[in-house]
Amino acid sequence: MSPSLVSVIIPAFNAASCIRRAVDGVLSQTWRELEIIVVDDGSTDETLEVMAAYGAQVRVLSQANGGPSVARNRGLIEARGRYVAFLDADDYWRPEKLARQVALLDAQPATGFCSTATSVVDPQGEAVRDWPCCHEEPLLETLFIHSAAVSGSTSGVLARRELLLEVGGFDECLRGFEDPDLWIRLAARTAYACIPEVLTVVVRTPGSVSGDLSAMCAATLASFRKNRTLLSLDRRGYYWHAACAGALSDYAKGAYRSGARLQALVWLLQALWLSPFQRGRLVLSLMLAMITGKM
Repeated sequence: MSPSLVSVIIPAFNAASCIRRAVDGVLSQTWRELEIIVVDDGSTDETLEVMAAYGAQVRVLSQANGGPSVARNRGLIEARGRYVAFLDADDYWRPEKLARQVALLDAQPATGFCSTATSVVDPQGEAVRDWPCCHEEPLLETLFIHSAAVSGSTSGVLARRELLLEVGGFDECLRGFEDPDLWIRLAARTAYACIPEVLTVVVRTPGSVSGDLSAMCAATLASFRKNRTLLSLDRRGYYWHAACAGALSDYAKGAYRSGARLQALVWLLQALWLSPFQRGRLVLSLMLAMITGKM
C-alpha cells in the first residue's frame, strides 16, 4: 500500500449514460497516484461494457444489487490506498480536487476527512445552487441540525481509509441518509476541513433516493436515534429532540409541496410532540400555513 495512493470508489447501477464523465474526471486529476474501483451494483444496462473500454485503468467489481452503501463498502474493503474518495456515477470533479485534498490531509494529521465547496447542477449542466463550505462548529452537533453541512457529501469527501474502517463504513441498513450518518460517526472521532474552492460537481437527477421523502425521513430518524450517544450528555435531551423535530419539519415542508398534505401534518404533529418548546412556534406556524393554504 503506497502512503500517497488514493482509492476512488464509484458505485454504479445502470450508469452507462453518465459514468464515462465521472471516470474521465478522475483520470484527468492532476494527482496521479490513484486507483479507480467501480463497483457494478447489479446493472442491467451497458455499464460493464462501458467500463471494459477503459481496460486496466479501472478495476471493476461486480455484485448483485444491494444499494449504494453495500457497493461503497465493497469498494472500501478492496481499496489499497491510504486515502479513499467516493464519487457517485453521475457526479464529477474538477482536475485539482484530489491534489488539493491530499495536500490538506498530509499537512493536517489530526484531520481525518475533508471535502470541497460544490456546485449543484441539473442533468443539462445548468447551475441549480451553490453548496459552500459550512464553518459551524462543532461539526458533530451541526450535523444533527444541518445534515448537508459536509459540502459535496459522498462525492466531495476524501477520508483516511483506516478511519472509515474503524467507524464501520456506510450503514447498509439506511436508505437515503447513509452519507450524513457516516459523517456524524467520523465527526465524533476526528477533525474535518473543507476547501472553499468549487472542485466537486453534484448532478441532481429526478427520481433519486433523496426524492423518496418517507424513506429519507425514516432513515434520518433512525440515524439520529443510534447516534444519540455520540453527543455530549447535555446535548442528548432538548437538543436532540429539537434536531429530530427540525428534521420532521423539513420533510413535512417537502411533503406538502409534493401534494402529500396529510403526511406533512402527521410529521408536524410528531415534531410538536418531540419538541414543544424549542420547535413549537415553528411547527405551529407551519401547520397554520398549510391549513390556510399559505405555504
